[in-house]
Amino acid sequence: MAVTADFRSREAPVPGRAPGLPAVEAGTLALILATYAAWLAATAEYGHWPLAVVAPLVALLLVLHSSLQHEILHGHPTRWRGVNALLGIVPLSLWLPYRRYHDLHLIHHINDRLTDPVDDPESNYWMPEPWARLGPVGRALVRAQLTFPGRVLIGPFWRLPRFLRAEWSALRRDVRNTRRIWLEHLLWCVPVVLWVTVVCGMPFWVYLLAMVVPGNAILGIRSFAEHRARPAMRERTAIVERSWFLGPLFLWNSLHALHHEEPLMPWYRYQRRYRELRESLIAKNGGLVYRSYVEIATRFLWRAHDAPVHPTGGVPRDRAG
Repeated sequence: MAVTADFRSREAPVPGRAPGLPAVEAGTLALILATYAAWLAATAEYGHWPLAVVAPLVALLLVLHSSLQHEILHGHPTRWRGVNALLGIVPLSLWLPYRRYHDLHLIHHINDRLTDPVDDPESNYWMPEPWARLGPVGRALVRAQLTFPGRVLIGPFWRLPRFLRAEWSALRRDVRNTRRIWLEHLLWCVPVVLWVTVVCGMPFWVYLLAMVVPGNAILGIRSFAEHRARPAMRERTAIVERSWFLGPLFLWNSLHALHHEEPLMPWYRYQRRYRELRESLIAKNGGLVYRSYVEIATRFLWRAHDAPVHPTGGVPRDRAG
């Protein structure tokens, strides 16, 4: 997530729920509970198992937890919004308050402004003026992150401080109840930090650098090429068709054009629905399809995914179809 403004001009849509779903999606609920249990078990093995085993396992669980938070904010796994929030609010990755993620991500789903750095909280593009103020070193770091290796290796150390700096600005003005949200978030961070440091005996810096940062790097793989700035709205969202490992880890959010077409659909229906709509989706998104994340990595190993500055400085509203 790249947050560069407070987006006061854009109101988050009221979250809905797909018709025909049970009151409780048992499979998703079980996966959420299993992920928390696995995180507790894996972190508890610090000092008993080699760090080379514990760290990657916990990092992958943090990615799965983030994928589940994304599922939860779209109205799963129950029909009760308060229950869903409780299931998603525990901040295993520490840096992102769930309620801020909820609000900002739903604004991202206002598709007519997708990729616009003014109106899309998850845009990776820049407006010309901030880009000019960034300076040569900052611009070089941003350009490096337009390649796949830069996104993975540099991205977390750029994204997380930048997000927190933007949040500090929002906190000072209490944009969208940010102070209340962050206070709640910090209170939820306390048991996570106590578990990791006191119960598991893990130095806090080990958790951050060996687990949280790599988890964020893996999430950067998903978001690296899922959007591009184009005049036609549906041509701004990509599809990654085959990924036997990262696809399930991202709960099939790799089929991103489908997610933006039907954002309320639960993760376990994506594969079947994609097979039904494949030709239509590819026609609509202009053929922006990758076979796998390996293809993305090789295609953009040295080449930039796109220009850093948004081509129009704002997507024309009359060309959002």
